[in-house]
Amino acid sequence: MENKESHYINKDNAVIRVRDVYKSFGDLHVLKGVDLDLYQGENLVVLGRSGTGKSVLIKIISRLLEVDKGDVQVLQNDISQLTAKQMQELRLRIGFSFQNSALYDSMTIRENLEFPLVRNKRHLTRKEINYEVESVLDAVGLLHTIEQMPSELSGGQRKRVGIARTLILKPEIMLYDEPTAGLDPITCLDINTLINQVQELYKTSSIIITHDLACAKMVGDRIVMLLDGKFEREGSFQEIFDTNDARVKPFYDYNFID
Repeated sequence: MENKESHYINKDNAVIRVRDVYKSFGDLHVLKGVDLDLYQGENLVVLGRSGTGKSVLIKIISRLLEVDKGDVQVLQNDISQLTAKQMQELRLRIGFSFQNSALYDSMTIRENLEFPLVRNKRHLTRKEINYEVESVLDAVGLLHTIEQMPSELSGGQRKRVGIARTLILKPEIMLYDEPTAGLDPITCLDINTLINQVQELYKTSSIIITHDLACAKMVGDRIVMLLDGKFEREGSFQEIFDTNDARVKPFYDYNFID
């Protein structure tokens, strides 16, 4: 599997800026002074073992968790200074793709995708809603499932629909939490391809949380590795793993992608 081809990234515009962030849960110190930038147009992969704080980080970015110390800016907003209403408005500019796809089992695929539109863009006509739903489903290759129920879809298809439902509000930032977790290798490849297509088609800036090295190699414009509560390695896939660091090499060997 080849490294991802590079494309235009605006390094003069950090859409997310994290500085000296600490987060603990009781005596468990998860993040210990984290610094991170996500640039406009970039797919940034955050690698790390389970329990190292990767998902905590994106919950902090979306202010679902508060920091113990540090600063977080999202789309030039200091999120600690935003009111609840302002934060909710900012979250509409951020797309979240969760591990379980977060679909409503009692709704058809059409109804699942309509839900965020009807809730957040009340001015849309029925014709406009239909167009948006069909367009985004077509973009993820699942227009034919529009009248089906989530239970009728495969795990990979549900993941795609979950991404489509996120994209329907046209977010500027995408946050993917373990997008390939629980999927077979062929479906993982499909999801990785879709993440790259979303970046190109929707011009998103994305953080991809994963411990899947095949995913990291395929989708990451830049990779950072969370070790012992800090980002201690950054660069291309090759640069990250060109080391004898005992914390890094077993991670590569376990994934066994070469």
